[in-house]
Amino acid sequence: MKFLAGHAIAGKMSRREFLNRAAALGIGAMTANTLLARAAHAQEPVNGGTIRMALQGGSTTDSLDPALTTNTVGLMLIRMWGEPLVELDDDGGITGKVAESFEGSEDAATWRFRLRSGITFSNGQAVTPEDVAATLARHSDDESKSGALGLMRDIENIRVDGSDIVIELKTPNADLPYLMSDYHLVIQPGGGKEAPDAAIGTGPYVLKDVDMGVRFVAEKNPHYWGDLGHADTLELLVINDDTARVAALQSGQVDLIDRVPPRTAGLVARAPNIDVHQTSGPGHYVFIMHCDTAPFDNKDLRLALKYGINRQELVDKILSGYGSVGNDTPINASYPLYTELEQRAYDPDKAAFHLKQSGHDGPILLRTSDNSFPGAPDAAALFQQSCAAAGINVEIKREPNDGYWSEVWNKQPFCTSYWGGRPTQDQMYTTAYLSTADWNDTRFNNEQFDQMLLAARAEVDQAKRKQIYADMGQILHDEGGLICPMFNDFVEATSTRVAGFTPGIKGQVLMNGYAPHRMWVTG
Repeated sequence: MKFLAGHAIAGKMSRREFLNRAAALGIGAMTANTLLARAAHAQEPVNGGTIRMALQGGSTTDSLDPALTTNTVGLMLIRMWGEPLVELDDDGGITGKVAESFEGSEDAATWRFRLRSGITFSNGQAVTPEDVAATLARHSDDESKSGALGLMRDIENIRVDGSDIVIELKTPNADLPYLMSDYHLVIQPGGGKEAPDAAIGTGPYVLKDVDMGVRFVAEKNPHYWGDLGHADTLELLVINDDTARVAALQSGQVDLIDRVPPRTAGLVARAPNIDVHQTSGPGHYVFIMHCDTAPFDNKDLRLALKYGINRQELVDKILSGYGSVGNDTPINASYPLYTELEQRAYDPDKAAFHLKQSGHDGPILLRTSDNSFPGAPDAAALFQQSCAAAGINVEIKREPNDGYWSEVWNKQPFCTSYWGGRPTQDQMYTTAYLSTADWNDTRFNNEQFDQMLLAARAEVDQAKRKQIYADMGQILHDEGGLICPMFNDFVEATSTRVAGFTPGIKGQVLMNGYAPHRMWVTG
């Protein structure tokens, strides 16, 4: 079999080498405190001690099964104990994890991943190609309900060849290694089929204390092969209340928090011994409608709600400027093949027109919670007010934080939510908008869109591929159930007790979930 030259270089592939991709995700303006944090990052790491973090999003109904992970807390836990075959590097390329190298055939229809020699799970058991094949097979099974299921649909065959895993695709896909970096796809013994929630993997830590939705403690994995994890112990507290989470940092109870409320970020940054970090990227806060459920199965009703939202008002009042206006697609300028669409503006007259065309009469129920995104109930209230000017009656139901991701998101037909974004357009569209994706939370089903997604995967001409993605974005903008009013910056904070935080890594939350592994205790 003939493979693409240069694709197996010590397990690492830069974005330039990988289809000559453009620069990595953009970085927002940094505060003076963040500049100091960057200087700290240049210091030599120190081993030992405990890093404590308080995060938003967890609940008692969460699962340790990586297939079912839906929030930031789950992401951070997976990063502690598990690793996928490959991962994003700091410049947006791909580097090896469980796989030490990889290469693709010239037509990008067959991909070969070579396992890292001598790697073991946290229980001391050797990692085998069969474990990898079983893991990928489990996430390809409809019964798994995996968040990566949509990414796996195009795989024709997974086979073991010596110490290699060979993945054969139904249609060529030059982005396949990016898909394999999905955090759900951590390699587990036997694929995790017998004990998917056992949290046994190849990551730098082992979970020692688990109180779901409350508190987690992890200690260094004695069998870990890599160089991540300077602290001996990680402690994660779930604190969903914004004020309490900030207070925990200010009081010294924790060293790292996510989701600093934008309206108070400036005040927090002025506090002694605290650094605030601002990172722009593909993350976005959304209102999602099920396109297959009345009244949202009516395109005019969906357009009425899209024209009825004042995007700039939400950026100003909910994000306090820590973000940018969205345009009813999940793609922004942080993606290298982005094409700008004509911006949809707030227009009560057009909203009223489409409401009349829809024939809908009566209230529209919107469910929300602080757990969906920071300030979501306030954003829902602003949406309600702007819709009222068009004669649209939006009723708001505030749901409990606990259980929001298991009982509301992806189940109820109209709710608030968020997405952290993905490294490539293909991965974002495949995860959330392909008709067969388990995480298609708008129930978007468009045959033309699906066909174009497959065509884009096989297209090696970047200009043609960019145009296909532009056309797909237009379809989603016009036809979809996504209302995307804003792309949020990630606003996070650390105490000066720890060092090594680098804002902007991959444009993702908390250094793509690796912040506590790459940071260290200073004293």
